[in-house]
Amino acid sequence: MSTTSKAANSDGKLLVLTPGMGAVATTFIAGVESVRKGLSKPIGSLTQMQTIRLGARSENRSPLIKDFLPLADLDDIVFGGWDVKPDNVYDACVHAQVLKSQDLDPIADFLKTIKPMSAAFEQKYVKKLDGPNVKKFETKKDLADQLREDIRKKKEETGATRAVMVWCGSTEVYQSPSECHMSIEAFEKGLENNDESIAPSQLYAYAAIKEGVPYANGAPNLSADFPALIQLAEKNGVPIAGKDFKTGQTLMKTILAPGFKTRMLGIRGWFSTNILGNRDGEVLDDPDSFKSKEVTKAGVLDTILQPDSYKDLYKDLYHKVRINYYPPRGDEKEGWDNIDIFGWLGYPMQIKVDFLCRDSILAAPIVLDLALFLDLASRQGKSGIQEWLSFYFKSPQVEDGHVQEHDIFIQHFRLKNTLRVMGGEEPVTHLSENYDSYK
Repeated sequence: MSTTSKAANSDGKLLVLTPGMGAVATTFIAGVESVRKGLSKPIGSLTQMQTIRLGARSENRSPLIKDFLPLADLDDIVFGGWDVKPDNVYDACVHAQVLKSQDLDPIADFLKTIKPMSAAFEQKYVKKLDGPNVKKFETKKDLADQLREDIRKKKEETGATRAVMVWCGSTEVYQSPSECHMSIEAFEKGLENNDESIAPSQLYAYAAIKEGVPYANGAPNLSADFPALIQLAEKNGVPIAGKDFKTGQTLMKTILAPGFKTRMLGIRGWFSTNILGNRDGEVLDDPDSFKSKEVTKAGVLDTILQPDSYKDLYKDLYHKVRINYYPPRGDEKEGWDNIDIFGWLGYPMQIKVDFLCRDSILAAPIVLDLALFLDLASRQGKSGIQEWLSFYFKSPQVEDGHVQEHDIFIQHFRLKNTLRVMGGEEPVTHLSENYDSYK
């Protein structure tokens, strides 16, 4: 696709809104600015660094994804967000201790210009978090209206022609959909009646969808994944995706488990524990918030391994997940796995994985990719749940009646084929280039 076509299709500034401006969001913002200034490379971002094969391999057409599709240019991205803490992005970065001073100092002046809007927040939904920068309200409808006004004002202030919203806030307490989540009429009545089933993240999702802003949920809590907001997204022509960024330990599971299954190796047990010391770790130290995370992390293996189909290999698999708050570790999370597998004639073997990762470093490029892909989907007229973005999530949001896909290689294949079709190309099947001879 030509540069002229790309510019015509993605003209104007794109406002990326992040409810929550802690470690993940500020690392994302700082990273984008560092890349724009030529100080860093956007490592981890498919939209910026990955190529996409078009046609047969012999055609030798493999442009960068960003050159193939009319994605927003990094120079056209502007930022906004909300947080309970009033710190500007530079101060929040310093506090988060993810990035070093030599990476922050050259972009400090820019980061100091970005300050969070006051948050829609109630501590009972995130018990381990508090701060003074919160909105006052009579009803939850008031809060939602204030958020909608924030979106309009921030677009005007930044000169953005369109916006996307990616939830980067803390994990809320575990919730299942209630009666007020079943229809948009019931949900809006719940807003007026201050229904306790409506948590703050749902207010952000509602405000975004009402304003025509694509929405992605990077946390495991109930946010936009219930009938009322799905209906609203489809009605308003807004693409949505979620939930829970796939970064550390679960990323490794979705890489390793498909390999074991491909080789028909059995698994007796998979014990996983995490040590994390940032704000996310502190929030997850609350059992109610941890349950939200536990549900998204625990469902991955069953879906990939299909124990009902492979009873001899996986029916009795014992899977345990733990998250431990350990302040000295900060953002440098450690994910430790013990995997008890067995092979020919049932002989046992073990695999140990110790992933010393950096949580926000892995999450930041996901925020960028989701923002750019959702913006593209919106401009191409897509609405409702975007299953092709499952690649980025621990618990992918899917259409009613569909089964989640957790195999990262299948997710990646689907994502790229969706991009090919969006760009007017044929999907790739990976059949031999002389597959006609097999017909």
